[in-house]
Amino acid sequence: MTRDLSNAATWGAATKLIRGGTNRSGFDETCEAIFMSSGYVYATAREAEEAFKGERSRFVYSRFANPTVQMFETRLALLEGASLCRATATGMAAVFASLASQLRTGDRLVSSRALFGSCHYVVSEILPAFGIVSELVDGRDLDAWKRALAQPAACVFLETPSNPMLDIVDISEVCRLARKAGAKVVVDNVFASPILQKPLELGADIVVYSATKHIDGQGRCLGGAILTNDQDYVETRLTPFLRHTGPALSPFNAWLLLKGLETLDLRIDRHCRNALAIAEHLAARNDVARILHPGLISHPQHDLAMRQMRDGGTIVTIDVEGGREEAFRFLDAMQIIDISNNLGDSKTLATHPATTTHQRFTPEQREELGIRESTVRLSIGLEDRADLIDDLDQALAGIN
Repeated sequence: MTRDLSNAATWGAATKLIRGGTNRSGFDETCEAIFMSSGYVYATAREAEEAFKGERSRFVYSRFANPTVQMFETRLALLEGASLCRATATGMAAVFASLASQLRTGDRLVSSRALFGSCHYVVSEILPAFGIVSELVDGRDLDAWKRALAQPAACVFLETPSNPMLDIVDISEVCRLARKAGAKVVVDNVFASPILQKPLELGADIVVYSATKHIDGQGRCLGGAILTNDQDYVETRLTPFLRHTGPALSPFNAWLLLKGLETLDLRIDRHCRNALAIAEHLAARNDVARILHPGLISHPQHDLAMRQMRDGGTIVTIDVEGGREEAFRFLDAMQIIDISNNLGDSKTLATHPATTTHQRFTPEQREELGIRESTVRLSIGLEDRADLIDDLDQALAGIN
């Protein structure tokens, strides 16, 4: 059964998340089908030839495209407000492909320095090994962006809010400066999710996600996505790169991510309400050395965050009183909250960035980013917030 979905772009977000991209097979299934097939058959040798020449539009190999993966791409693109989406096996595959597909030896990349550890490694180690010049700036400082983009650049990369210190980058202003420098802007939007922030509407050229986080939202699978309205970039740079390097998303993982999208807006709303309540509770205590959440008025970039985000997000970052040992005692004392470096899960998770996600950074680099030995990142889940608050309170009491 086929339906006219040409008006899907006009649907509300909840309808897009449940109905967008649906492509039923001849069996007219209610739930999206999992097409666990690596290849496809052809009626004739001529048909195969035409398919490989691009003269016939059809699936030829699941490293290139797959029906289940395509449904996920279409649904996420509708939500993001993008015309094009390409899924990848992981979030880091999306980050690397979005950059490496467009950069060439001698090109210049300007990036915010507050990055997830693996993103920082790509920008500061892998790309420079191929002759790409990388310059890292304080993403909060527009004057630093102005200086860096006063000369030509090929690409700008940033994440906002940043991991784990929740720095906010002014996306619109950086995009304005980047256009003058001739650079495409790539935004890692994973902390905000497509529910809370729309970088393309703020001027960005490309948005990347680790779909492993909020989009799956239940700790089940890995996945990533690259979204844009730039057809030339997709056709001439990104698609050939993905096809020939092979970071293809599994059809089964695509199906899980489709299921995750169905409840994404409901989950993000609950995540955010829980996170703000917990942030406000911790801010009222006198034994937490620092509390960061974009939804708090005390956040140094609260106004900017609220201009470009719909809500404050799902992450709360704190410093306990003391250092590493006190932070470890705090983490070890938790009875409900789990120690894990993942985020965006239905379960509340906590990690110690200095020894996990950002352990590759030198002490000087961590200090520059504000990551202390006492820093703990909390990814707030969907549990009853009173239970989470009780768990945090007893764990803080256990430090002393």
